[in-house]
Amino acid sequence: MSETPTTPTTPTAPPAAESARVEREAARSDEVADKGSALRMLRTTAGRDLGLVIALALLCLVGVVTGGDRFADIDNVMTILRLAAVIGVVSVGMTFVIAGGGIDLSVGAIVALSSVWCTALSTQVMATDTHWSIMAITAVLVGAGCGLVNGLLIAYGGVVPFIATLAMLASARGLAELISDRRTQIVDVPGFRDAMSGDLLGVPVLVWIFAIVAALGWVLLNRTTFGRRTLAVGGNPEAARLAGISVKRHTMMLYVLLGACCGIAAIMLVSRTTTGSSTHGTLYELDAIAAVVIGGTLLSGGRGTIVGTVFGVLIFTVLSNIFTLNNLSFSAQSVVKGLIIVVAVLLQQRLARRTST
Repeated sequence: MSETPTTPTTPTAPPAAESARVEREAARSDEVADKGSALRMLRTTAGRDLGLVIALALLCLVGVVTGGDRFADIDNVMTILRLAAVIGVVSVGMTFVIAGGGIDLSVGAIVALSSVWCTALSTQVMATDTHWSIMAITAVLVGAGCGLVNGLLIAYGGVVPFIATLAMLASARGLAELISDRRTQIVDVPGFRDAMSGDLLGVPVLVWIFAIVAALGWVLLNRTTFGRRTLAVGGNPEAARLAGISVKRHTMMLYVLLGACCGIAAIMLVSRTTTGSSTHGTLYELDAIAAVVIGGTLLSGGRGTIVGTVFGVLIFTVLSNIFTLNNLSFSAQSVVKGLIIVVAVLLQQRLARRTST
């Protein structure tokens, strides 16, 4: 008995429900891929800098809307840049310390002590007899000396950075009050104010100093062995030690660098106010840490960005200027700065968790 041949059957098309499910899964996978690429972009230095540029542009827009011509006036822009220059120099030094796994709460007091020491009567007499640059050299040496004390206590004394710099905060501020007898010291050195408070190509000298310090800081952090060692020490001190890096000596050098930056900022502040005072630099530690953190430097160490720090300084300076133009209180400014710091740290932690997973 012969079997009848069976013709092969062609597969039928999937039903409409199955097609819809496939399309939803494809759309979902595309959405996940887009989110993943966006997160990868945010983790890059270029992505973080782009976010800071957008934030700064939005702040400027708010300033124009609320302040009008007062905010957009060229004199107000130069005022913003002058204010940003002083705290910006401190923030560049703070970037190295935080990227190296440390913290410094004494920068404001070091600025005050440096300003008082370089404007003392004996220093001004010496500068008058020789050259006004004696004042600048004195300020930098005093700042670097304070940083050296911090570095020795932290690196070789085993004192926690928070405690060591807190002690320096109290000591430096108290010493500044003793030297100045709690009086404001007026600068009366020929050539000092003309050299430091003038303009170069239409831009204030203080802004040029900030630009030079930021450029040198970028090169030092990104193009030298010192910068690579800083990130290594901040990321994993034990691994850095096993790799042959002298962690203690490098940590000490980071605080000396920050102290020198405080000395430079002190002479800039003296040139802007023509005075030396024990009240100079109040809350500079808050402004510097805030600028560094919002700029993208990790508080836990291991990652730092000078470009981000510069944008962070500009953002907070523009924010303060907007508050001032709109007659808002300093207390409100402090609250906003504190909130920004918290939000920046939370974003850093969230991105870090996503990176690890």
